[in-house]
Amino acid sequence: QVQLVESGGGLVQAGGSLRLSCAASGLIFRINGMNWYRQAPGKERELVAGITRGGSTNYADSVKGRFTISRDNAKNTVYLEMNSLKPEDTGVYYCNADVIITFLTNSGMDYWGKGTLVTVSS
Repeated sequence: QVQLVESGGGLVQAGGSLRLSCAASGLIFRINGMNWYRQAPGKERELVAGITRGGSTNYADSVKGRFTISRDNAKNTVYLEMNSLKPEDTGVYYCNADVIITFLTNSGMDYWGKGTLVTVSS
């Protein structure tokens, strides 16, 4: 199977920065898209940023210009650099990846990490 493990969360003051990492391991042939989602208390999970295998990115409007997603395909790892953090960025951040586990198919399966908590104090 495939495991996604996030790290880098923590407590930071407003205006500060954090860098999240998510490493995928296990039965992996290739990883297609990788994404970061977040879920604030009492709210639904939302897409924060996504990146294709080729490096094309997309961002939620609320984080554009402040967050940067990147990946290292050789390490099966995706990163989220978060700057100018705001209290409304508080939440559990989840890593998501579309993983192909065998060369016999081009269809990937969706995997999720368990999340890492980011708390931004005002």
